[in-house]
Amino acid sequence: MRVGVITFPGTLDDVDAERAVRYAGGEAVKLWHADHDLKGVDAVIVPGGFSYGDYLRCGAIARFAPVMQEVVDAARKGMPVLGICNGFQILCEAHLLPGALIRNHKLHFVCRDQWLKVENNSTAWTSRYDQGAEILVPLKSGEGGYQADRSTLDELEGEGRVVFRYVGDDPNGSRNGIAGITSANGRVVGLMPHPEHAIDALTGPTDDGLGMFLSLVDSVVKA
Repeated sequence: MRVGVITFPGTLDDVDAERAVRYAGGEAVKLWHADHDLKGVDAVIVPGGFSYGDYLRCGAIARFAPVMQEVVDAARKGMPVLGICNGFQILCEAHLLPGALIRNHKLHFVCRDQWLKVENNSTAWTSRYDQGAEILVPLKSGEGGYQADRSTLDELEGEGRVVFRYVGDDPNGSRNGIAGITSANGRVVGLMPHPEHAIDALTGPTDDGLGMFLSLVDSVVKA
């Protein structure tokens, strides 16, 4: 299984995402923001960081990168895509996921280990979890407040497309405590916390994040 990991100018977490793919038994394939093809990968990860310096608005420039047009086309054909933190912001800007991420409600950068509740374990990225399970992964972002209009929130909640929800106090003012959502077909997932930093209890708070990458392996093998 080959998983593409995109690097934009300003990306920080591509190396950790590649490591997570290898931990799950996959082959990580480096993708550059200027690439015009996806090199035959089976899935794509859009990692965290500060793409293009987060100028204008987080993810607003990255959505126009050549590689993102390839990602959008592949996602519409069913390729699994995961956006983490800045990657989540980029997927929203690219309209692969609804809504937007804005400054945290207390206007402070939040960096802490965060409990999440798994609300949906039927996506390509969450099948290894039990529905209702709680996992602990790092959260580190200044613009992680998930926002959407009421009709979009009702649609996400009604269709079971909220994948992760914050446990305890809401760290960034996200509507309905939403930490991650999925596309209607369950193939595209975006979340603000960082599962790629929690794949080994030796280096992360837990290995709870590894389940997302193992879930991807399962989904590709079954396809």
